[in-house]
Amino acid sequence: MAKRIHWRRRTFPPCLGERTSTGSFPLPLQHPMRRSVILASVVAAASWAAVPALGAQSQPRVLTAADYARAERFLGFNTQPLVSNTGVQPSWLPDGRFTYRVRQADGGQPVVLVNAKGAKTNCVSVPSACPVESPRPTPRNRTRAPEVLSPDGTKAAFVRDWNLWVRDVATNAETQVTTDGVKDYGYATDNAGWVHSDRAVLLWSPDSKKIATFQQDQRKTGEMYLVRYKVGHPELLQWKYPLPGDSTISMIERVVVDLSGTAPRVVRFRMAPDEHRSSVCDHIACGGKLADTEWYPDGSQVAFLSNSRDHKVATLRVANANSGDVRDVLREEVATQFESGDGDQNWRVLPASNEVIWFSERDDWGQLYLYDLTTGTLKNTITTGEGTVLDIQRIDAKTRTIWFVAAGKEKGRDPYFRHLYRVGMDGKGLTLLTPEDGDHNVSLSPTGTHFVDSWSRPDLPQTAVLRDAKSGKLISTLEQGNISKLLATGWKPPTRISVKDRDGKWDLHGLMWTPTNLDSTKKYPIVNYIYPGPQGGSVGSRQFAASTRDNQALAELGFIVVAIDGTGNPTRSKSFHDAYYGRMGDNTLPDQIAGMKQLAQRYAFIDLDKVGIWGHSGGGFATAGALFRYPDFFKVGIAESGNHDNRNYEDDWGERYHGLLTRNGSTDNYDAEANQTFAKNLKGKLLLAHGTLDDNVPPDNTYLVVDALIKAGKDFDLLMIPNAAHGFGAATNYMMRRRWDYFVQHLLGATPPKEYQIGPK
Repeated sequence: MAKRIHWRRRTFPPCLGERTSTGSFPLPLQHPMRRSVILASVVAAASWAAVPALGAQSQPRVLTAADYARAERFLGFNTQPLVSNTGVQPSWLPDGRFTYRVRQADGGQPVVLVNAKGAKTNCVSVPSACPVESPRPTPRNRTRAPEVLSPDGTKAAFVRDWNLWVRDVATNAETQVTTDGVKDYGYATDNAGWVHSDRAVLLWSPDSKKIATFQQDQRKTGEMYLVRYKVGHPELLQWKYPLPGDSTISMIERVVVDLSGTAPRVVRFRMAPDEHRSSVCDHIACGGKLADTEWYPDGSQVAFLSNSRDHKVATLRVANANSGDVRDVLREEVATQFESGDGDQNWRVLPASNEVIWFSERDDWGQLYLYDLTTGTLKNTITTGEGTVLDIQRIDAKTRTIWFVAAGKEKGRDPYFRHLYRVGMDGKGLTLLTPEDGDHNVSLSPTGTHFVDSWSRPDLPQTAVLRDAKSGKLISTLEQGNISKLLATGWKPPTRISVKDRDGKWDLHGLMWTPTNLDSTKKYPIVNYIYPGPQGGSVGSRQFAASTRDNQALAELGFIVVAIDGTGNPTRSKSFHDAYYGRMGDNTLPDQIAGMKQLAQRYAFIDLDKVGIWGHSGGGFATAGALFRYPDFFKVGIAESGNHDNRNYEDDWGERYHGLLTRNGSTDNYDAEANQTFAKNLKGKLLLAHGTLDDNVPPDNTYLVVDALIKAGKDFDLLMIPNAAHGFGAATNYMMRRRWDYFVQHLLGATPPKEYQIGPK
């Protein structure tokens, strides 16, 4: 699905739903959110408590601009400035001190210096006590291509004309280090179809003398086409975009570029080309770097994973950086899809002790294992029990200690809450270092002696503290989030909810937003916000947020809004994640229905006769599927930018979570998951929306559904946004208003104000 950047983290990942394009041609950007002044004339609107049944009123209710303005107060550009003392992100100094900026109530963000004992110095008040900020050299070259700086900051690598170049940062002298790159067969090129840019995909060696990268062969890869509309002749946009079932996909030929001699030298790995795959994300570039790749500390060898096209086989290999000779270390094959971590690989090579830390979900949870780096034999299990390792933070080879982030290990808590742990490589001495019941965002010092922990929950603002890295003991409290101004507006946090899945097997967790003036004796339509995964979830981050999308704003218009993380999303058990592997049309919809039915039993104010649903990207796919597969339950849906047929969405996502496309006569194993297959079942109101320059989820995904609806003689609504990318760019607020209008009119049974404009006033 179109992917989302993972909540840690994602994305997630394409954001099914929230990634904007980094395409090689300019696309509209997201409209920046700015602080707005809430007009004094906007007063509390009339209560939305009385919500009559659809069609029950002789004269439909009319919502005014003041009603929309009241809802708008709960959007991020209004709420975020009301939160202070948050946003602590440490910038570490080599000696273990760090600086951070803190957002204050007056809007200022002073720099604070903190030592290892927690003593703070305000750098505005005492500038002489603080280090002078030395900005990294600004990457630049004649083509303005994004550059990747070497670890020592002296060199910058970039792509020009399909070849790799290196710039001397001090002199700006440029050197072409590869010469045989040509169109569609270039070095370090960033193109996975759904994402494409002119940045370089590579990994510098620790000594800044070598570059690990690849030459990507896309000469036989299929093309994607979009049209930019303008006065006069339209502009045809074309790039490589492989699809599931293509006989040829993009391949990478791994190389090392050695800059240590008098002239650059390209060392090709002595192996067959790898499929353009990683075990971490839907690209060979994850988190801004070459995925599944790790240098030996001395730069002599490169460890990497070769991943099969269907993601079922991962092979750990080591290449000699001088000769290109490759040896296999270990291999893991799974029945569905292999992952090596969440956002970054969790395997690490330890050449000094001739070991490798390996990540596997073989016992149904993501665990760490210790292997011999030469023989590939298992030495011991490092982590056990429930809970999944998400991220290795630090390895101390001398004390043979690992610090890692995991979720789901603390019973009785939200299984998506992240905690930091310490454990020995022998699997002994597991220690919880972040005890509070919340989601912990941590950053360890370069010395490994202490760490910053910024923790919160959706219903509790951030607290930033300094802790001892061995024991987790509190050293000092850095900042305590202040939401007093936010609360003064009438804001309230969402309600944390837990329900059972469709089979009563797993606990599902989510959030519920209700009107701030909720009248529990009345009935309210319910709107299900959905992002089904399998690379993300509906809730997203478990950290505190003053606004999450427009959920509270929509609730203010007279709805109950819920987001439920159903089965099929990551960071829990392998079986949970694979719940509907190969059946992507499931989209966790049976879980959503089961969850809302349980909520309606608990909360009498939920009206299950009026259920709406909306989502973006993967959520758009799920929304249309909801109206088609469960037409008697879901009455109104808004499907934005949906990947409705994954035969028309990038190859890596579908082949990872659905398997390789296999044909059976005139059909195939993807056909039954495509939304247009079920479009004839539509009964309710459906709005389809898509940007015409969506280079993540191409708009033909929506056109396929439109065609099926027309052939079935169905009434529906369609909004195509000209020259807009996946996230709608400057039309984001317009789409939000149209979404409000649609639910108000068709689910609430009211008349919305005409052409209300959302945005800072």
